[in-house]
Amino acid sequence: MSRLDSFIRRMQAQRDCLNWAAGQVRGMAGPILEIGLGNGRTYDHLRELLPGRDIHVFEREVRAHPDCVPPAHHLFLGDVREQLPRATRMLGRSAVLIHSDLGTGDHAANMEMGTWLGPALDQLLAPGGYVVANQPLDVARWIRLPEPDGVPKDRYFLYRAAP
Repeated sequence: MSRLDSFIRRMQAQRDCLNWAAGQVRGMAGPILEIGLGNGRTYDHLRELLPGRDIHVFEREVRAHPDCVPPAHHLFLGDVREQLPRATRMLGRSAVLIHSDLGTGDHAANMEMGTWLGPALDQLLAPGGYVVANQPLDVARWIRLPEPDGVPKDRYFLYRAAP
């Protein structure tokens, strides 16, 4: 498969998982977290799916399209390992949806990242909240959910915290 085809499939899986998760949290109170702003496409999609919701974004350095930059009071700017504990102090376990799209092309580095990322995100996830991630995350109180129809197994990962 070409890298372009792989990218397209990853974006389709991401969109389908986010659309599904947004449907699950529409009636739940609490903020949304976007871990990794990138160029802002996913943040923009979440704003459209969940209008009026507080969406907090984590990014090392903002380089997104100007229309896709969150307001300063919803931006945790800097290294995510440093910003997640800060967010935990501010937000506690209140997030009903966390989307994490961090990583590199290095599989081993991504797996190592997952060992600290999952537990750090768990400190922010409300009981019954959902996580959509581009990598597997192992957290004891999270239940792995099946992918929505059309999303290949292990292409994207869905979790729900025990209520």
